Amino acid sequence: MNIVLIGAGNLATNLGKALKYAGHSIEQVYSHTMASAEQLASILGCSATNDLQQLFEVEVYIISIKDAVLQSVVSTACKQHPNAVFLHTAGSMPMEIFKGEAQHYGVLYPMQTFSKAREVDFSIIPTFIEWNDEQARQTICSLAESVSNRVYPLSSADRKYLHLSAVWACNFANHCYDVASVLLKAHHLPFDVMLPLIDETARKVHELSPREAQTGPAVRYDENVIHAQAELLKNNPNLQELYLQLSKSIHEIRK
Repeated sequence: MNIVLIGAGNLATNLGKALKYAGHSIEQVYSHTMASAEQLASILGCSATNDLQQLFEVEVYIISIKDAVLQSVVSTACKQHPNAVFLHTAGSMPMEIFKGEAQHYGVLYPMQTFSKAREVDFSIIPTFIEWNDEQARQTICSLAESVSNRVYPLSSADRKYLHLSAVWACNFANHCYDVASVLLKAHHLPFDVMLPLIDETARKVHELSPREAQTGPAVRYDENVIHAQAELLKNNPNLQELYLQLSKSIHEIRK
């Protein structure tokens, strides 16, 4: 298919590479800054623009930008190309954001954490899709199945909870790594001492449920350890409260 990518961030970069590898033609990259558009366009071998009024005429427009500006971009881009299929890649935004703006539209949401500098195997990424009509269904299914072996239809209502779950499993977990890194650095310890522990924690949930895999003082609510560790965080009340609330949650769920 002939595609225009609207966005040049982490997800757009990885999706653009995967689509090109699958044989699609990325004709143009849009970003609100020309430098970002040109950077991704040079990787994909296509044109770049920072003007939504200058988008090429193609079969599919994939919008992969910040949620806060999605509506304004949709309103501007869709009306110029009424016969095309428009889709967005956001986990928490409803498909209906296109209603009244485009005729054929939907969602292609690859559930993964992306960084521009890291290559990913897109074929194993669970990819969730939604559409408003048959033309959109055929287009989005074809696109998704060309890059991923794990494609699932999912409504906007359910996708909100999928995205929320991903925030817990990825973003919040990574924040905990960051907290651990700061504590270690303050006491002249390298973060890489945590890597075997992090790796084994992730491996365990391939075989056990997260609840079965849970260990630590909060499971049995060892108050001596919990209070002693909370005391170590007394200079950071927010972090201390977070530690106590997470410990309480672990114990209550385990009970």
